[in-house]
Amino acid sequence: MSYRAPVKDMLFNMQALADLPALNKIPAFADFDLDTAQAVLEECAKLSEAVIAPLNWEGDKNPSYWKDGQVFTTPGFKEAFKQFAEGGWQGLQHPGEFGGQGLPKTIGAACGEMINSANVSFALCPLLTDGAIEALLTAGSDEQKSVYLPKLVDGSWTGTMNLTEPQAGSDLAQVRTRAEPQAGGTYKIFGTKIFITYGEHDMAENIVHLVLARVVGAPEGVKGISLFLVPKFMVNADGSLGARNDAHCVSIEHKMGIKASPTAVLQFGDHGGAVGTLIGEENRGLEYMFIMMNAARFGVGVQGIAVAERSYQQAASFARERVQSRPVDGSTAAGGGAAPILHHPDVRRMLMTMRALTEGCRAMSSVAASAYDTAHHHGDPAVAKQAQTFYEFLVPLVKGYSTEMSLEVTDLGVQVHGGMGFIEETGAAQHYRDAKILTIYEGTTAIQANDLVGRKTGRDGGAFARSVAGLVEATEAQLVLRVSSAAAQSMLKRLSAARLAYLDVVDFIAANSRSNPNAAYAGSVPYLMLAGNLVAGWQLARSLLVAEDRLAAGEDAAFMSAKIATARFYAEHILSRSGGLRDAIVEGADSVTAMSLDAF
Repeated sequence: MSYRAPVKDMLFNMQALADLPALNKIPAFADFDLDTAQAVLEECAKLSEAVIAPLNWEGDKNPSYWKDGQVFTTPGFKEAFKQFAEGGWQGLQHPGEFGGQGLPKTIGAACGEMINSANVSFALCPLLTDGAIEALLTAGSDEQKSVYLPKLVDGSWTGTMNLTEPQAGSDLAQVRTRAEPQAGGTYKIFGTKIFITYGEHDMAENIVHLVLARVVGAPEGVKGISLFLVPKFMVNADGSLGARNDAHCVSIEHKMGIKASPTAVLQFGDHGGAVGTLIGEENRGLEYMFIMMNAARFGVGVQGIAVAERSYQQAASFARERVQSRPVDGSTAAGGGAAPILHHPDVRRMLMTMRALTEGCRAMSSVAASAYDTAHHHGDPAVAKQAQTFYEFLVPLVKGYSTEMSLEVTDLGVQVHGGMGFIEETGAAQHYRDAKILTIYEGTTAIQANDLVGRKTGRDGGAFARSVAGLVEATEAQLVLRVSSAAAQSMLKRLSAARLAYLDVVDFIAANSRSNPNAAYAGSVPYLMLAGNLVAGWQLARSLLVAEDRLAAGEDAAFMSAKIATARFYAEHILSRSGGLRDAIVEGADSVTAMSLDAF
């Protein structure tokens, strides 16, 4: 089934929820109004639908492979990446001074969703490059920026992030890769890095590895980690490529999903030492790498939305065509014969769940992207600071909730297909397999949840988390006024209940995060799911209000009616989960750790 980019929904979110018109008033974004956004999205849709999407199943059947130290990507990937780079898509939201287009993240994130819906394996390469660009923009030297950023921004070169080692997964304090200072200011890097996405491939001229390592004599633990730039090919003074660096791919992984994306094992320094240059200051590497990680975490959340959208579209198409069984109410088909499964209530329940979850998370990510844009470009420091805090609060929700959501949606996508969903040729199972990694890489769901508990809630005693509930309550006040709208009143009832459940949990987390951490962290993932559910539901409540107004004005009745119906379904079937999550967190902490370790 072919992919069709949901441009109309994206534009609705930008205007109604993310307030792109307000961003357009910021000098940095003066050229990017809704008409520009629409033009950009429509062009990205063409590339995604016609060039990248057809390679998705091909990549699953014929994944990247390693031979004699080289990685060869799926046939067609190299040519598609060339079109992607020549179209300027890698530099979409990066600064003009390095060849980018300087668009707001609010637009860039929507384009990112399309490319990931089309082919998540393909889209991982530019996602990691975006992270490398952001790290260099923040901490790179003037020389590093001038040499590397133009090539990364135009897609001639790609970037990687090298954190994980065989003995050091999420615990980066265990990193052993070492860096030995050399005359002239360079370093020689020695060590092994695993799980390096696009650590080796044939789609670009050069690969720029950003590598965590310890300078000889550095302190133990995370305080002794530095960040280095290690190119695959050295760069000459005139900008041309020189000798091959001592950084080699020794194998790639065989995976459950995203099979076309090469996940490399990289060996640095087997032949005398890989030459690297320090990014920023020694022993501040983890701080700089978190710039990449936060960019990637938001991007992975968008990947979850993207895979969910692709799965929903395929399931809905199948349900319209697959004829099976007589409708329970006897409707359709002369003589009460079989009908397309879309007529069956449970199939519609599954499809509505898929649609509502996807649209809720898309709305949440669009609002988060707008907060990022405001934080980085607004002229009022107080407004920028508030937006930054809001964005940082939302990142674990976008990453954690949206990716867990994608598993539910892609699972339902297989279920809608029935037995055909279990057959690889339909493609439904690929979305399910591809989605699983999204809850794992760039920090598992529990890591996102620990961040939400410790940094985003416990640190200030829950003050900012409660302020988010205040914003939700303001939307409830608008719903109260819609006395004649059954959808608005239903949303009001469930949104209010979800907010109160959330506040109970915030109070519990704030009270226990330091005094009884086992109790607080036992409910960390349920808390993330509750918070994500609330924020996504809140955005759909806002969309419901706008859609009702536009429907009353006679604007696009089919789209606005569907938006209202989706929001109401979310309220009644998904927001309604909040009470159970609240009870498990507040009243169920003891049972998580009650069993003795020996009993497992």
